[in-house]
Amino acid sequence: MRIVVDAMGSDACPAPDVAGAVLAARELGSAILLVGDEKAIKAELVKHHTVGLKIDVVHAAETIAMTDKPSAVIKGKPQSSMHVGMNLVKDGQADGFISAGNTGAALAIAMLATLKRIPNVERPALSSIVRIGGRSVILLDVGANADCKPEWLTQFAVMGSIYARTALGLAKPRIGLLSNGEEEGKGTALIHKTAELLQETSLTFVGNIEPREIFEDHADVIVSDGFVGNILIKSLEGATSLLLNLIRREIRSGPLSTLGGLLARPAFNRVRKEIDPFEIGGAPLLGVNGVVIIGHGRSNDVAIKNCVRQAEKAAAGGLIDAIREGITQPKV
Repeated sequence: MRIVVDAMGSDACPAPDVAGAVLAARELGSAILLVGDEKAIKAELVKHHTVGLKIDVVHAAETIAMTDKPSAVIKGKPQSSMHVGMNLVKDGQADGFISAGNTGAALAIAMLATLKRIPNVERPALSSIVRIGGRSVILLDVGANADCKPEWLTQFAVMGSIYARTALGLAKPRIGLLSNGEEEGKGTALIHKTAELLQETSLTFVGNIEPREIFEDHADVIVSDGFVGNILIKSLEGATSLLLNLIRREIRSGPLSTLGGLLARPAFNRVRKEIDPFEIGGAPLLGVNGVVIIGHGRSNDVAIKNCVRQAEKAAAGGLIDAIREGITQPKV
């Protein structure tokens, strides 16, 4: 299995991207194709011990910045690391592509310029995985589609369920529909119609899920439109950061607190690791005709390594073929 790493993706590229690729090659045994500015990549590689590791460099003459508009890069930067990397997947030279770069650009390039959509998929969905109480919860869409139709949300649920089965090993993923109340009458017209459609599928649909219930064991896949989902995931990130900062501040507030913090450090480290999004790395762009994992722009080397892990899981589980088959089922 060969995974493409966009070396020009993260905010601090290419240092964390290259370091994460080296970690993946060393710890996971992955075969890595680092795509981007060859000179810059090789300058980073020499800082690491890479003897015996399966790492190759593929040059890409152009780089997509976080400020680039998705509509402008589809044809405006055809030699970008995203174009080159996704085309390697399209041409069968790699099994998956990961990037911590411009999410909108990645979506546009995947959908319109390289991999294209899986047949019968109306809109690809950007997913996110959060760890809660030792279990993984898939959220989608978290930003690819601000305005949605009920049929699209139903397809998101199908694709999320397939991903939960093939990559996370859940036999019968429970599907929840994000709403402002668990009762059937709550939510917008979009929620009402989507619930009706989901009840007609073979999915394990558990009904509406309130935001607070995300932290309880009610559903494995939670579906929303991209506008609401993006606000939700950013709120979760902000709340997590605030909580960790408050704990650090209080631990340093006095000698006794500092001593207690030192004694409790192992427990705090376990909690931090449990909720750290970098321990997951990234999540797939579901619906495009190839494995594409999107990470956060602030990704460090651990996050990049775990993005590679997610790509390998998706490829090994036959995610694309499963979506291709599952999305054509009747009543979807």
